Amino acid sequence: MSGVNSAPRPGRWTRIVTARPRLSLLLALVITALAVFAGSGAADRMGSGGWDAPDAESTYATKALDREFPAARPNLLLLVDSGQKSVDDPAVVAEAARLAKRLAGEKDVTGVGSYWQTRSPALRAENGREALIAARIEGDEKAAGEVLERIAPGYRGVHGPVKVSVGGPVAVIHDMQTIIQEDLLRAEMIALPVTLVLLVMVFGSAVAAMLPLGIGIVAILGTNAILRGLTEFTDVSVFAQNLTTALGLGLAIDYALFIVRRFREELAAGAETREAVGITLRTAGRTVLFSALTVAVSLAAMLVFPQYFLRSFAYAGIAVVLLAASAALILLPAALILLGHRVNALDLRRLLRGRAGKQSGDDSVEGGESGGWGRVVSVVMRRAPIFAVATTAALVLLGLPFLGVKFGIADDRQLPSNAESHVVQQHIRDAFPGSPGGGLDVFAEGKATPAQYAEYRDRIAALPGVLRVDGPLVSGANATFTVLPEEEAVGEESQRLVRELRAEPAPFETSVTGSAARLVDSKDAIGDRLPWAAGIIAVVTLLLVFLLTGSVVIPLQAVVLNGLSLTAMFGAVVWVFQEGHLAGPLAFTATGSIETTLPVLMFCVAFGLSMDYGVFLLSRIKEEYDRTGDHEHAVGYGLRRTGGLITAAAVILAVVMVAIGTSRVSNTKMLGLGIALAVVMDAMVVRSLLVPSVMKLTGRATWWAPAPLRAFHSRFGLSEGGISGPAPAGGSAGERDGAEPAGPEQEDRDDLDRDKAAVGG
Repeated sequence: MSGVNSAPRPGRWTRIVTARPRLSLLLALVITALAVFAGSGAADRMGSGGWDAPDAESTYATKALDREFPAARPNLLLLVDSGQKSVDDPAVVAEAARLAKRLAGEKDVTGVGSYWQTRSPALRAENGREALIAARIEGDEKAAGEVLERIAPGYRGVHGPVKVSVGGPVAVIHDMQTIIQEDLLRAEMIALPVTLVLLVMVFGSAVAAMLPLGIGIVAILGTNAILRGLTEFTDVSVFAQNLTTALGLGLAIDYALFIVRRFREELAAGAETREAVGITLRTAGRTVLFSALTVAVSLAAMLVFPQYFLRSFAYAGIAVVLLAASAALILLPAALILLGHRVNALDLRRLLRGRAGKQSGDDSVEGGESGGWGRVVSVVMRRAPIFAVATTAALVLLGLPFLGVKFGIADDRQLPSNAESHVVQQHIRDAFPGSPGGGLDVFAEGKATPAQYAEYRDRIAALPGVLRVDGPLVSGANATFTVLPEEEAVGEESQRLVRELRAEPAPFETSVTGSAARLVDSKDAIGDRLPWAAGIIAVVTLLLVFLLTGSVVIPLQAVVLNGLSLTAMFGAVVWVFQEGHLAGPLAFTATGSIETTLPVLMFCVAFGLSMDYGVFLLSRIKEEYDRTGDHEHAVGYGLRRTGGLITAAAVILAVVMVAIGTSRVSNTKMLGLGIALAVVMDAMVVRSLLVPSVMKLTGRATWWAPAPLRAFHSRFGLSEGGISGPAPAGGSAGERDGAEPAGPEQEDRDDLDRDKAAVGG
């Protein structure tokens, strides 16, 4: 008893969060309504970029060129199609001149130029029937998008002898933001009803099934409001909203499943409502808090990277995890106090079967030690070496395609093939000479003579892999050169050329930008910081799992097995999205590469979710091992008690991620489908087969820790039942899970007697 009494009274949190359940829920409703108002218009303030490091050389050069040579940096392209006529036909020339003059007169549009003005062969299609008008829309991403919305309808379509299509970077960004918002709404419309049906199948009760959805909606709306606030101070990626929806629903369902399941179990064991809530918070509630910390840490690791695309997911992820956990630990207990045994009401399975349904304690996900999971445990534990070796080998094999990964940058090919800006950009790639959009721009700072510029141009033109060099274009003390590579825009040769250009001596300061330069800088930025992110995740995971279990072996197992659970996801990303298998059925354009930040994002999210399920399983194993001291029994018991729960949670989260994966933007599709695969593999292969077989092989040594760490854990460690230490060997369900001492329990019952009229028993 001394170990328990050294902590704050266990019933205190129960009394705090359930003292005024109706008031708690009313406040939550008001705050949620305010969040809806505060988060309105959040997507309109978010960006669709963020893949570049802000301190990179290419970023500096891009900003400098935009500032010093805006006319040379067009972000709006009008593709003029003259049909069967030549672009040099007098009628076509006249109409193109009229369009260019009209565009030059538009507010916030500068640097208008065209093939008909410059006669540049790069602006004329090889078939002679298409040409380009280029311009620059001034302002930031949001302002440029608003200008595009205003002027594009007046140019798009047929104008006399020509047909005009709108493209360029600003059009790509605008289309991406529009499509993401539409796709996110569709994903929510798919995920919510399907999730509700699955929850009803899991719980049986329609009332119980509504609780996780409510928690998820609170978390999503709250996070959206937080992201809206962050846009006032920093850049936030619009892609982060997809993670908000997925994790908001997924984690809320995970946490609510675990809490509601334990609450119904205690009710079935004979506990009164308030007592059942107290036991649930001290057992499942502690596990939920622990799980939320592990997921939040995995997502927080993305803050070490400079790209705001990754940092945005950290903002969204941390917020939605903490809000989901807070709602599950504050609002859900209040709802359970009010519902009591009515949490089992509206058993739709009973109505569908037309006969008596199962009691809450015997639901498929809440079943006891017999049945399907009992048989799985028995087979795995008997043949542990075979399952451990075979499962590990299979996971490694599935991850082998990732060894051939090629990294690239995000471009218009993320968009669906029928998006106008994608059509224009693809047409330019296919029909225009050279490597449109693939040139490397060299920004030169410092006064120089024409002879010095000419000498530098000749030297870089002689570098291997250079097709030609245009320029210099001089403005005051600055100049710019455009280097066209012989190979593809972001291929290995172009990346090598970037490094050679940067190493080339010059009588002035130079900085290089362009697609290949951005890729080189992005890879360098991620490579420099990846060890820090991985180290943070590994160290904190090891520490948290040690605090949970008191073992130094289990944390190492958790990190290694979690990593193995992600191999199938990474292998599938390369096989499907890089190499283009299933591109037709999944409706995306394969680019032959993977955007550099996506594997980092997918690792952090999937590793955190894997730890989420790992904590659920390990907490129940630890609880039973403390009670009995029997290692094999504890492993089998933990899997039997949580196997159905973890599988149900994984299937529901996978449904949410697949709904996100229906996006028409290929990076979002990759994120949703990849994480769905990782979640399913983790729950159905790693947690069900690999973890129990490995723990069987390590035996009682699984729980080993050196004496100083054992002493540290006995003082500071946590367990599902409370402070670490052996639990009573017998007793009621509540006592086995770390019941409160008599005093606080009696106070809880006194509170219940006083509040019976308010809570309906």
